[in-house]
Amino acid sequence: MADAKRAAPASGSGARPLSPHLQVYRIQMTSVSSILTRITGSAMMVGVILGVWWLLAAATSDAYFARADAVATSWFGDLVFTGSLWAVWYHYLAGLRHLYFDSGKGLDIPTAEKLGWVCIIGSVVLTVITILLVQ
Repeated sequence: MADAKRAAPASGSGARPLSPHLQVYRIQMTSVSSILTRITGSAMMVGVILGVWWLLAAATSDAYFARADAVATSWFGDLVFTGSLWAVWYHYLAGLRHLYFDSGKGLDIPTAEKLGWVCIIGSVVLTVITILLVQ
């Protein structure tokens, strides 16, 4: 039977680690795109909450609306709404990519990586186009 090298329990005696170390591990686009899909799905709620607060404040009183409008139109509100816009576009493109995967196509690693980059770059481009069209 082969003698397995075990990691030293305390001070480093030069034994190799039992699991891949971050120096050896290369992050994969498929992992990044999967994580981004989950993050953007959750992060869109921040923009929704800010938008709903703004609408509820408009229905409540002028003073309360002035406060909510100040937040929504500040740099923070612009950042939240721009981030939410990017998240919507990314989530939409990732959904289309998932539909493509569900058809049994594009499941090989090179195509999946290319589609991950298409989602990221495409969502940024679509966000910029949307902002330019709205202004």
